Amino acid sequence: MKRAVVLVALILLAGCGSSPPTQHYTLDPIPAREAVATASGRPIKVAAVHIPPSLDRQEMVREGADHKVEVSDQNRWSAPLDQMIQRVLTEDLTQRLPPGMVVLPQEPARGEVRQVVLDILQFAPVGSAVAFDGSWSLLRAGSDNAELNRRVHLTENAGSGNYGDQVGAMSRILGQIADQIAAALPSADTAGARGGGKR
Repeated sequence: MKRAVVLVALILLAGCGSSPPTQHYTLDPIPAREAVATASGRPIKVAAVHIPPSLDRQEMVREGADHKVEVSDQNRWSAPLDQMIQRVLTEDLTQRLPPGMVVLPQEPARGEVRQVVLDILQFAPVGSAVAFDGSWSLLRAGSDNAELNRRVHLTENAGSGNYGDQVGAMSRILGQIADQIAAALPSADTAGARGGGKR
């Protein structure tokens, strides 16, 4: 009996030792194809990123069939997802806009700074692609009124579908959102100069 107990214990220990290691991932900025040299006006700051509760976790999430959500214990984010998105979107915008146009999230505001707010409804793999559904808003300096508000629907091929490819596709989508924001700033500046603004 003692030998049997020891044997079972050794098998359990061997099974624990063979568990796959935990992998940690981070989003990365995507280089700009070209800087938006025409952008001007008051600087901007990525002030807030709102993510749904299903994504507000360290474990990485995928949307499965039959309305199921797959949560991976072995594949995790290296930092809170909303903070990573805020950091990467800031870096993406810095690469696309002239020097001094982007204020870092924790940097004290100097003068009037417009705020970019990203609201995310969906940002996860669906089948062989990563799907993004949400919106971004550009708020006037010192106000909750939006100069611009844009709804965003994007998909990006996730390659083989492993978690590394998922992270790469998510990073590319954030680069596309930065492209949209940077390209929209001149129209926001023009509308502001007329005393109007798009909503």
